[in-house]
Amino acid sequence: MDHIVYLDVKSDELSRILIGKKTMLIRGAAGRKLPYGRVNSGDFLYLIENDGSGFVKAKLKVKSVMNSEKMDKDTSVSLVEKYQKQLHLTTRQFKRWAGKRYLVLIEIENAEKPEPFRIDKSDYGNMDDWLPVDDIERVKLNN
Repeated sequence: MDHIVYLDVKSDELSRILIGKKTMLIRGAAGRKLPYGRVNSGDFLYLIENDGSGFVKAKLKVKSVMNSEKMDKDTSVSLVEKYQKQLHLTTRQFKRWAGKRYLVLIEIENAEKPEPFRIDKSDYGNMDDWLPVDDIERVKLNN
């Protein structure tokens, strides 16, 4: 399974991933929303920064995934703190994710920079920061 993942450009996530400082991604919510239960070891993530450029700028492989059970705020904060070295979150990002009832921690590996390409987002009316696309070739546009 391939996934399109939007990264926070203000936090410079992409460059931290490409140089190996950031080895884990996080998503979370009050309920079980994407990518909870939908991303697995061996899947590929295609990264786009949320700057409006619309170009996929990196590809990486999912090494492992942890979908949390429902947590209280303190347990959630403790979990994020435990993995902060791999997550490499800014203070703003920490405040955004720590405390969520459900968290997904995605360990990543094999980051590479393909030739940047755009995707067809027309099938994704409700734009989220995580889009499961099955096969990247299905949404890849010829630039």
